[in-house]
Amino acid sequence: RPTRNININTRSMALALFLTLMQLVNGLRQLHLPARLPHRSRPCAVGNGANRFPLPRTLASLPMMKPSRRILGTDAPVIAQMNDMLRDAPADAIKLSQGVVFWGPPEEGLRKAETAAAELSTSAYCDTEGLPVLREALARKLAEENGLSASSVMVTAGANQAFANVVLSLCDADDAAVLFPPYYFNHLMALQMTGVKDIIMGARDPDTFAPDPAWIEETLRTNPKIRTVVVTNPCNPTGTVVPPDVLREIADVCGRHGRWLVCDNTYEYFVYDRTDVRHEAVEAPHVLNVFSFSKAYGMMGWRVGYLAYVDEQTGADGKTWSLGAQIRKAQDTIPICPAPIGQLVAVEALAAGRPWVDARLANVERNRDLLREALAEVLGADSVVGGEGAIYMLAKLPRGHEDDREVCRRLATEHGVVVIPASACGWEGHIRVAYANLEPEVFAEGVERLKKGLLELVKK
Repeated sequence: RPTRNININTRSMALALFLTLMQLVNGLRQLHLPARLPHRSRPCAVGNGANRFPLPRTLASLPMMKPSRRILGTDAPVIAQMNDMLRDAPADAIKLSQGVVFWGPPEEGLRKAETAAAELSTSAYCDTEGLPVLREALARKLAEENGLSASSVMVTAGANQAFANVVLSLCDADDAAVLFPPYYFNHLMALQMTGVKDIIMGARDPDTFAPDPAWIEETLRTNPKIRTVVVTNPCNPTGTVVPPDVLREIADVCGRHGRWLVCDNTYEYFVYDRTDVRHEAVEAPHVLNVFSFSKAYGMMGWRVGYLAYVDEQTGADGKTWSLGAQIRKAQDTIPICPAPIGQLVAVEALAAGRPWVDARLANVERNRDLLREALAEVLGADSVVGGEGAIYMLAKLPRGHEDDREVCRRLATEHGVVVIPASACGWEGHIRVAYANLEPEVFAEGVERLKKGLLELVKK
């Protein structure tokens, strides 16, 4: 309460403070904020105990409180969208959507995880690049199976982490990158959220669906902004395999023009007609190879992948530099290190090796043959792409039903089968069907539902 003892300076300060507060109130009113928010919409309080105080209701509406332009410009994850769609689907809906397999890791790996879980070292951080025992085993595997004898290896939290590390380490926002539609949707998302705005869609050979080396040559020659070319082999979502001579030509083209080539080899073991088709990797200073334990060894949730790269690089000034030292910055910032327990399972998976995986591919091939026959019967053989490798097929929808997202919604809600709209992969008017996620008996029921739903479209 004012008294006669307050001097003129104090009164002036109080008046100035009052006028400042009035200006602030008027400014907030101009934001057209609601007078009262519903109780459940009120922002939470901060602090605790006697120091706890509610946040102003106006904060959530201020202009600076918004997501980054990078993340707003990133596609929404299609798998999450399909899972949301399941809310309106029958309870017994069958998922032919997500790229998973119907088996888990080798028994030796699970037993190792059980014993390791009680060890204190399993709960600690490990080397940023992964456990030495796993990296040594991977170096042997890369040399013996993939012919990558000069590559360093970094263990990552899945192949997506490896690819994200690469994008963060090699691409700037003003660079351009090349994807080949239909592409793997998470590759696009990684480039988008890193801020790469110029994502160029490359051309494929119309017969083999492999990336076209001649197109790459001409595009790299005329566009100096391109920093990175991305190839998935075998391809998700088409299931096609890049012929080894074509892959080597692509690598040569990228090398001549001084551009990075990133090869995603997640499905390296998923090649079926091996007399005519085979998977190969290429090694060069400008080539980075991504691999995964998720599919082959049924380790989807364990999140273990790895990145192979030539560490010593030579710059335009003739000085050498370490590629691994740059990639480690991304790795250390995001996961710090992959979970040790998953890496210990991966060591045992490598010991089981490719014969263990091959024993499970027989049922995957049965699923593939059943799916290809059903799709060809309903849509025509020319409408079906894939079957050489990976665990997917791409199918062209009938004329008049090019809205693949709407088709996927109807298949899920009306027929109880969930597939992926290929528009999420840059290929509208098609659907992607996964065929390794269910054992043959259940998978056959899913194919029948898919066949029934597609027949309904054809008749309309």
